[in-house]
Amino acid sequence: MTQDRDRTGGSPSIDRRRFLRAGLAAGGAAIAGGSVAGASESNPDNLPPNVADWSRYLGDGVDARPYGAPSEFESETVRRSVAWLTASTESSVNFTPLHALDGIITPNGLCFERHHGGIAEIDPADHRLMINGLVDRPLIFTMDDIRRFPRENRIYFLECAANSGMEWRGAQLNGCQFTHGMVHCVMYTGVPLRHILNEAGLKPNGKWLLAEGADASAMTRSIPLEKALDDCLVAFAMNGEALRPEQGYPLRLVVPGWEGNMWIKWLRRIEVGDQPWHQREETSKYTDLLPGGKARRFTWEMDVKSVITNPSPQAPINHGKGFTVLTGLAWSGRGTIERVDVTLDGGRNWHPARIDGPSLNKAVHRFYYEFEWDGSPLLLQSRAVDSQGHIQPTKDQLRAVRGTNSIYHNNGIQTWHVQSGGEVENVEVS
Repeated sequence: MTQDRDRTGGSPSIDRRRFLRAGLAAGGAAIAGGSVAGASESNPDNLPPNVADWSRYLGDGVDARPYGAPSEFESETVRRSVAWLTASTESSVNFTPLHALDGIITPNGLCFERHHGGIAEIDPADHRLMINGLVDRPLIFTMDDIRRFPRENRIYFLECAANSGMEWRGAQLNGCQFTHGMVHCVMYTGVPLRHILNEAGLKPNGKWLLAEGADASAMTRSIPLEKALDDCLVAFAMNGEALRPEQGYPLRLVVPGWEGNMWIKWLRRIEVGDQPWHQREETSKYTDLLPGGKARRFTWEMDVKSVITNPSPQAPINHGKGFTVLTGLAWSGRGTIERVDVTLDGGRNWHPARIDGPSLNKAVHRFYYEFEWDGSPLLLQSRAVDSQGHIQPTKDQLRAVRGTNSIYHNNGIQTWHVQSGGEVENVEVS
């Protein structure tokens, strides 16, 4: 198959007719001896001209599934946890199955969860949002009050600061879901926080906010007022429907581009103050421990990052040699993604990937690279560049500056080793 360089600078464009001929020649749909190569081994008789069972009988009616669910054949596409990662399920995390998804929007039921005191189950009729501290008028809002403010729809990624944190000292977890799955991207509907703060009236010495959740851990984080007045949302919906309970129903804070721990769920109170509060989650936790024992604090922004989601350990190459589609995600808390390069040989040669779909501020970007695989082992990597010119570093470059004591803000380049049989492992190269 011949490939012509795409004029946009992305991965090579494909001659469709030659691709189809190559697929036929490879046996992808070739009929030989009364059988079809690639036919289901579990039911080899279910081949044309046979009429499949699902075409012989009526299916369920429209009332059978009042809330839609995925096909039973997609039952493995679920969030998963790592048993040893945290002490209990109430204070734990599960991971988005990035390897099984496409596009840039994460389905609501697959968005990763991180809890510090379990899921708060809240009746929205009883929920209140309090504004106090350095304001002219302390206020209490009902959910109906919140919905009367002008609302906006914004697509943002949310990434836990500990995403990829287990990989600081070396490759550990054999799956893209587990190394990078503490991230999701959805459309949030909500009220710009500045509207609510303006309703209360800010005193001149107000410089910081304390956002507090209604869960059992009373999660609280300090947020600079400048950020709050810029792009923060008080959200009540995601992807068009009400927030899921595990995502903060009925109300959560959205802090675009900043670490997920600051996106307070089950939001119940906002206090305005003149200095940060130095709460547990911004002192003993969510700081970056350096080699000398000091820690970086207030490292809010999530740096430029990317990962190849397929092929990956949970998504091996099953089709054998030939035309192969590589895909992945890239994101940056500092803007959009300008470029993604991929390498098949561990960094010796880099190729521009094709970014497809919308390129939105502080949202994930979907990239693709198509190539002919000859069955040789591969070392797959991706490297993203954001709109401010920041380049995703290697893990060695990160460790040279930060050491290996941190568990937060690991945006190093990920390597997948594809073996000749198509199996994929999490490895590192130097």
